[in-house]
Amino acid sequence: MKITVYDGAETIGGNKIYVEENGGVFLDFGMNFAKYSKYFAEFLNERSTRGIHDSLYLNLIPELNIYRTDLIPSDVDISRYPELNVEAVLLSHAHMDHCGNVGFLHENIPIVASATTLAVLKAMRDSGRMSGGGEIIYHSPRKPLEDGRVLKSSNSPKDPYVGRNVVCVDKLNDRVKDFLCFKPGQESNRAKKLKAGEVCCIDDRELPFDVKAFEIDHSIYGAVSYILYGDTAIAYTGDIRLHGKRGEETRKFVKRARDAQVLIIEGTRTGREEDINVSEQEVFENCLKAVEESKGLIIADFSPRNFERLETFREIAAKTSRQLVVTAKDAYMLQAIELVDGVDRMKGVGIYGELKDRREKWETEVVMNRENSYVDPVEIKQNPENYILCFSYYDMKHLLDIKPDGGVYIYSASEAFTEEQEFDFLRLYNWLETFGFEIYGFEMVFEGERPKPRFIKGYHASGHASKDDLMWMIEEIDPDIIIPVHTENPGWFSENFEGVRLLKDGESIEM
Repeated sequence: MKITVYDGAETIGGNKIYVEENGGVFLDFGMNFAKYSKYFAEFLNERSTRGIHDSLYLNLIPELNIYRTDLIPSDVDISRYPELNVEAVLLSHAHMDHCGNVGFLHENIPIVASATTLAVLKAMRDSGRMSGGGEIIYHSPRKPLEDGRVLKSSNSPKDPYVGRNVVCVDKLNDRVKDFLCFKPGQESNRAKKLKAGEVCCIDDRELPFDVKAFEIDHSIYGAVSYILYGDTAIAYTGDIRLHGKRGEETRKFVKRARDAQVLIIEGTRTGREEDINVSEQEVFENCLKAVEESKGLIIADFSPRNFERLETFREIAAKTSRQLVVTAKDAYMLQAIELVDGVDRMKGVGIYGELKDRREKWETEVVMNRENSYVDPVEIKQNPENYILCFSYYDMKHLLDIKPDGGVYIYSASEAFTEEQEFDFLRLYNWLETFGFEIYGFEMVFEGERPKPRFIKGYHASGHASKDDLMWMIEEIDPDIIIPVHTENPGWFSENFEGVRLLKDGESIEM
């Protein structure tokens, strides 16, 4: 058996871990934001018309012969790179730093994931403008123009979207199958259809390992950890924690992983000096108190697809006689998850009536087809005390339509860890100052050369395990070999445990 960490060895995110033994699989294939941010920003992006060219040239994806044939321009020769036998990508969850480069992979490589992760990825693809690596569930095939250096996707109905084969690790009902195989609006004669890939359960698919998936606690629904059984048993945590509402599921995984000789484990928080766990219950209590003390409009800002936090604010809204209002994209996501577990998370929740010239088919045919109430910005302006808006930094522009006279803004997401993120907080602060919001969760400190955000504990629970919890997991599993990933401080593991193998991107170990 051979394990190669192609990415994510010394950065938080970007995991691309190849495990081979008579065939191979990738454990995640994520976008490495730390590397991307060296070259790209909000208005400077890789060029979709050049396929994999930009990402490959800048070493944002590994030099391998495993990529989509329609994304290889004529001035890129991948035949000189190693051609791995990739029989599947095992996705731990639907955060882009774990799945955001899957769309680059050869169209015949299936993805393995939980039903919830598959539903979320499909909803993201339907409702977002994805290209290249983000075309995870289905893609629009590209064709070369002129000398083949420029690649263009067709809008013709004769050139359908192509779905990737998907393998579900848990129960897969007909509603989810239908959702994965259908694109809203495709009934029109002028619309591109979705030519879906194969959709099956893991028991119906042969893989080079006996793969077992375990639901675990993370900040997004559908997250799983894996154990791969071959000549050697390998446990892979993905992103994991103990202090959320599903902490008991993580403990069950740890118990089952005790027979694993190799543990590939995340270490997001090993580089942080202050490492205090804040529970989801503490977040609920602190945010509830902030809402109770406010008489005006409430804005709740939390990480994308953190549906557990969304449900926290839904409960707070019910306790304070307010209506939770989400964006149409959030509503589409919640309805996709409902297909998996049957839970109607949109009951009593409003949808923000964004002022725009057109709405996409996923919204008009799915979101608006339900008994969902759209809330006009004028209604929010007139009765601000009735609402909690789930807005992010990128939704602040909608305040120009609402024109609130003060209110409370609650920041319930992770801290800023880069200079670019700190600039975003200054812009966010300017928006909130313009409309007179009282801020919970962070404050701007105007000292030194430029203002910086200072974050206030208690309004956000990390999606990752603390150092103490990592130590408990490793001691309980007691593996022979520990491979840290998803960390900026891999040395913490070798300082505290024996059997640690510190790999750099592209390095391997064999057993």
